[in-house]
Amino acid sequence: MRLSTKGRYGVRAMFDLALHSGEEPIALKSVAQREQISEKYLEHLFASLKKAGLIHSVRGAQGGYRLARPAEEITLGDILRVLEGPVAPTDCVVKGSTGEKCERVAECVMRHIWCRLSDEVNDILDNITLAEIVEEQRRLTGEGYMYYI
Repeated sequence: MRLSTKGRYGVRAMFDLALHSGEEPIALKSVAQREQISEKYLEHLFASLKKAGLIHSVRGAQGGYRLARPAEEITLGDILRVLEGPVAPTDCVVKGSTGEKCERVAECVMRHIWCRLSDEVNDILDNITLAEIVEEQRRLTGEGYMYYI
């Protein structure tokens, strides 16, 4: 299982919005510069994220984007499923799929393993929020901490 550029860049862009969130919307150009992602490519990603209700856009001279929900309520799983589709190692384990693409689905012992793998990966992705990643970044860089001597 491998994430595409769409998923990786989308997570980075959402992380950037969470990291720089405040009162003012964040310009797409700012995100593109900080994350070194093409502005045109981000427009495409943000259209999908907006349609899914993960971000809001604000028009006008001071416009831009902001998270639609608090960073504590947006998981990596939310973002990746919008941009990548179902996170699964094979088509036969995608929720709602009956495995029509494989004639061996009824007796396939490997399907049970792929289901376990899919469940574990999705559980991890659904339990990591943007807020946790922002906190980890701040911890790693020392940003937001005051040191007294």
